[in-house]
Amino acid sequence: MKSRAAALRVIESTHFDVCVIGGGATGSGCALDAQLRGLRTALVDAGDFAGATSSASTKLAHGGVRYLQQAFAELDFGQFQVVQEALRERALMLQNAPHLAHPRQFLVPCFSKTAGLYYAAGLKLYDWIAGRAGLGASRLLSRAQALEVLPAMARDGLRGAVSYFDGQFDDTRFGLSLVKSFSEAGGENANYVNVVGFEKDRNGRLAAVLAVDSFTGSHLRVAARAFVNATGPYSDHLRSLGTPDATARLTASKGVHILLPLPGDMKHALLIPKTEDGRVIFAIPWLGRLLVGTTDEEVKPDQPLTVSRAEAEYLLRHLNRYSSLQYSIADVISAFSGVRPLVRAKHARQTKKLVRSHEIEVDAGSGLISILGGKWTTYRAMAEDTIDRVQKQLGGSGSSMTHHHLLAGAAGYHSEYWRGLTSEYGLAEDSARHLSQKFGTEAAAVLALAKQNIEMKEPIVQGAAPIRAEVVYCAREEMAVTIEDVLARRIGLQNFSWALSTEAAEVVATLLGRELGWPPEQTSRAVEDYVSKIERQWQALGLSTASRATQSSERSSSKE
Repeated sequence: MKSRAAALRVIESTHFDVCVIGGGATGSGCALDAQLRGLRTALVDAGDFAGATSSASTKLAHGGVRYLQQAFAELDFGQFQVVQEALRERALMLQNAPHLAHPRQFLVPCFSKTAGLYYAAGLKLYDWIAGRAGLGASRLLSRAQALEVLPAMARDGLRGAVSYFDGQFDDTRFGLSLVKSFSEAGGENANYVNVVGFEKDRNGRLAAVLAVDSFTGSHLRVAARAFVNATGPYSDHLRSLGTPDATARLTASKGVHILLPLPGDMKHALLIPKTEDGRVIFAIPWLGRLLVGTTDEEVKPDQPLTVSRAEAEYLLRHLNRYSSLQYSIADVISAFSGVRPLVRAKHARQTKKLVRSHEIEVDAGSGLISILGGKWTTYRAMAEDTIDRVQKQLGGSGSSMTHHHLLAGAAGYHSEYWRGLTSEYGLAEDSARHLSQKFGTEAAAVLALAKQNIEMKEPIVQGAAPIRAEVVYCAREEMAVTIEDVLARRIGLQNFSWALSTEAAEVVATLLGRELGWPPEQTSRAVEDYVSKIERQWQALGLSTASRATQSSERSSSKE
């Protein structure tokens, strides 16, 4: 990518075919699709790329077992279509970004013979819908087989389990790879560009975006022939900027996840099939942690997204019913939450029952094209449908080229790629695996910085895999401009451990400040602001100073 300053200059001085507003999964997918079709495209986001909803998922590339269950329980063909489309798109995600997406085996515990037959039949149907795009056959396991595959399951009353396969992916890095792929295709992008209005022509059609640079406060204008609103849960706000009397279309649903120490013998994932309020919860091995989620509660899009103690205890309560290990709130290493944009179906009152399908709206007066709803797994199909509509509006023709387009870092990648990093660069295995999983074959470009300066090969913080070269690379090549940009989204340390990420903040700020020209006082303030933000999240969970100190010294990913 260009530097952010250089990108802003180009964006302001160019008249584009398409301006996409929103740099999450759908917006980045739209931008890449449009650019590959030959449409000159700009992409802007009010925050960081993949910085909100798109970085707060359950990390699953899946059709949605729960949606399939609802399809038959409620005779809802719309839910069935969501599953069918998502399973097709799941295969493309794994194909186009093999360093970021891979199959994961799941077990559904069964405490009666009837439950075993019920889930086995449902998951065989899941396999059938996936067809040739399936990742592995589901099967019914005996009690002994189930405990051999997943020893951490609760034993009391267990009759067996059903095993099935789905996809798992790194949502934030996947989003960044979409942006980088778009940039490599010739697109122009910039983060922290807050759209505050539109300029219209004499016919009332949109002619330009009016925005503010969140760092400098300077105003800019982005001219284009077509505008795509891909701002997820904030889409209604942007729709109202284009048409002040636009009727609200979305319901926002808050999803919460917690991360816990990962048992050393837990290699596969657990699906908790039913909670006390009829939801589904996942407990999934995730980059050295156990990821547990999610909740589903209607909220306002601007509501604070800290994870409360009550929300964490809700997840722990249900996990402990199905796990032989008994976790407590003090075991929570980090947590995150996000807001999903749901288009309300007729007669649906609860967010857990809202359809995850998408809808494209074209405002008859302004011409604003809004892509509403949807889910991460179907981002590519959503983008294809959206850009088809853009081309119809512009009078052009052409079809999507994203079906088999490898994303940044995918070309030449294979599962043993990390081994070459250890031999060529003398890198520790954990760091080599980390770089391979986050950057794919672009890890070589990260490590080129370490060849120039041996200090760059040192860890950011002792006890964690990320190295200092990543900070410099992310500042130069991925538009990272804050500590959180680096720790939360580009290298993932914040989700791995709040304690380690606060320890790492000063090193990250020093390296970022050096690259971005920060004065010393700005570097110090950035560290204070970041640590304060993590502190507020600790406080929301009600965790004591003593428990934080214990986690700060924790350097193992296993629960004894």
